[in-house]
Amino acid sequence: MRPGQAVTALIGLWLWSNALLAEPLVAILIDDLGHRWSEGRRALKLEGPVSLSILPASPVGRRIAEAAPEHGKEVMLHAPMQAVGGAPLGPNGLTTGMSHALFLQTLTRQLNALPGVAGVNNHMGSELTRHEQPMAWLMHALKAQGLFFIDSRTTSLSLAGREAQRAGVAHWNRDLFLDHHRSTRAVNAAFDRMLELAAQRGAVLAIGHPYPETLAVLERRLPELASQGARLVPASTLVAVMQAAPAPSADFARRQRQLGQAPRPQPAVPLLDP
Repeated sequence: MRPGQAVTALIGLWLWSNALLAEPLVAILIDDLGHRWSEGRRALKLEGPVSLSILPASPVGRRIAEAAPEHGKEVMLHAPMQAVGGAPLGPNGLTTGMSHALFLQTLTRQLNALPGVAGVNNHMGSELTRHEQPMAWLMHALKAQGLFFIDSRTTSLSLAGREAQRAGVAHWNRDLFLDHHRSTRAVNAAFDRMLELAAQRGAVLAIGHPYPETLAVLERRLPELASQGARLVPASTLVAVMQAAPAPSADFARRQRQLGQAPRPQPAVPLLDP
């Protein structure tokens, strides 16, 4: 690409991101998919571009990934990573004891297990994500394949974002879990909180799981999202917009304050290995 073309492309991306940020953006990931087709089918039928994060060595993961395009759903790899306390990872989990070669071989097996992967987020990972070397290996591999990364933030000590930045990988952090508590009331409250954060910040990324309570709330409330002033976008779109135009996000929050919608104090975000 010539210098002039590159400048034109950057200007176009900036204008596109500003247009999107005229209203709050919401991205929702459904994690832990692949164990049961009944859960996958409900997730596929959710209204709008919800992103589906699928476990690579799961019984029906590939089937869900293959069905995703016809339902307008983005496929992500839910990459199993070592957790504090040694929770079982299943086959092809990434651990701190791996050599560089074994780490890359395992990551390749994870990615090859699912068709159409657009990005990656961590399954568990409260141990692995706090280590610089494996995070650097991961991000350089994702950069080479043009994949983005979402840090599920299962530990406040995560170095994933820092290493993604160093490697030039498009990335973002999970803002909240929709189902940290598995009751319909709690999921509804988390959904409300998601909308509040979107209004305050201009964008929010939420993670849920294929629990009956979570899917029921999403089935009922996603069709109302546009009428509540928010736009549902794939995780990849939110990452691209927010990284291309961080300043408009601040401008959006300032406009909300001028309208009397002052940001509220942020609660502690739960950290766990879901």
